Amino acid sequence: MQIDKLRGKELDQLFKAVLSLKDLEECYRFFDDLCTINEIQALAQRLDVARMLREGNTYHKIEAETGASTATISRVKRCLNFGNDSYEMVLERIKEQENSKASEV
Repeated sequence: MQIDKLRGKELDQLFKAVLSLKDLEECYRFFDDLCTINEIQALAQRLDVARMLREGNTYHKIEAETGASTATISRVKRCLNFGNDSYEMVLERIKEQENSKASEV
């Protein structure tokens, strides 16, 4: 993993902070304090690109809908194909949560 080079007390603290968040509102508040608007948008955009790639969308459609550059799309695709399967994991969990909420209604 690329991130292994950064492992340590500071990164552990960041990840523990994220894991301590209890709901969506706490996430909004924490990330608003932690990141710039552009950083938050870039992270959200990458996740959306991953979702769209996973759904089989073309680079052209992804670029048009998300505003992501082809370089960003390529990087996300490389992670989907050769990464740690984390995009797959979180997107599947989000889908499961949405399906669970829809079946409750």
